[in-house]
Amino acid sequence: MVRTDAPAVSIAEARREWIGTGWRADFRQGLAYPTVTRSAVGSQIMSRFWSSVVHGLSPYVPGEQPKLDGVVKLNTNENPYGPSPRVLAAIASATERLRLYPDPRASCLRETIAARYDVAPEEVFVGNGSDEVLAHTFQALLKHDAPLLFPDITYSFYPVYCGLYGIRYEEVPLDAAMRVQIADFRKPCSAILLPNPNAPTGIGLPREAIEALVTEHPDQLVVIDEAYVDFGAESAVSLVARHDNLLIVQTLSKSRALAGLRVGFAIGQRPLIEALERVKGSFNSYPLDCLAIAGAVAAIKDDAWFQETRERIIANRESLVRALSELGFEVLPSVANFVFARHRSRGGAHLAAQLRELGVLVRHFQKLRIEDFLRITVGTEDQCSRLIALASSLI
Repeated sequence: MVRTDAPAVSIAEARREWIGTGWRADFRQGLAYPTVTRSAVGSQIMSRFWSSVVHGLSPYVPGEQPKLDGVVKLNTNENPYGPSPRVLAAIASATERLRLYPDPRASCLRETIAARYDVAPEEVFVGNGSDEVLAHTFQALLKHDAPLLFPDITYSFYPVYCGLYGIRYEEVPLDAAMRVQIADFRKPCSAILLPNPNAPTGIGLPREAIEALVTEHPDQLVVIDEAYVDFGAESAVSLVARHDNLLIVQTLSKSRALAGLRVGFAIGQRPLIEALERVKGSFNSYPLDCLAIAGAVAAIKDDAWFQETRERIIANRESLVRALSELGFEVLPSVANFVFARHRSRGGAHLAAQLRELGVLVRHFQKLRIEDFLRITVGTEDQCSRLIALASSLI
């Protein structure tokens, strides 16, 4: 896979570059297709039938899903307490409608979300997880001549979507404390994308900082990815009514414990939602099945279960932070359902491997600036205790 405007790079050379730097397809300068891709280097599989887009992709690698029982799984930020019993009942009841196509507009779910967040149903878009909602956002709203801005340490799917849709982007470095500084985004751009709280750091921005960003960029869309907002951060949904350049994306995977059901949504003024609906209608008219719609509605309506489980996770997070700190870890201030921590004298990759051998999975990223950190999901009280006990034996 060689570009006509660049010298060939051998597979061996590319493999060394990948192993050494974690290289991926780079669209930051508008480069559409790299010389050698990670997928080609890793698998050696390619075909003459591939399009040029496929040659240039470096797909997102999700967290490990173990096949064995008894593993303490703290690597993918799932909710440890499970969904509301009302969700299970609603899904069981919806099975009698499986022979029929679901409502393509998911009207009942949109109305339920609108009532929960005090917006109009026409200002709500729903999709197959927030990943799909974000994918449609990239395609419908973020592909322009100027670059898209997002943090250099953030959700690793963002550069993947830029590669898939041919979007130029520029990474804005976090500061030395791993925080987003709004002033650093004062530069020419087509749009801005921020997770709040950020991932994998878990650090959140106050609502007034988000409004300052939106106000400073009236001619650029600002997308706030609030996947983890329910665990202690401030949502910016209340700002949508007075800012036509703001889109909020959320998911039911985390705080509502529906990661396996795949439901996400966006809230924004009607013209933004219309753009997402046009893409969805051109791609898949039925993104949510009837079971997902029924379960999601029940999850949002059972506020008591939501509040109880989120409060338990927040309490477990605070206990986990204290215990990790006592073991010599530096833990970033998290308002998510995970913590981001590094030990003062032990490497992150080595610790992650040792914990895995002991049956505990945490997430480690091979990326500059964060290679010594571990992202640890906040589990149940027992799961967190087991993690601390095993980590103590390794330190």
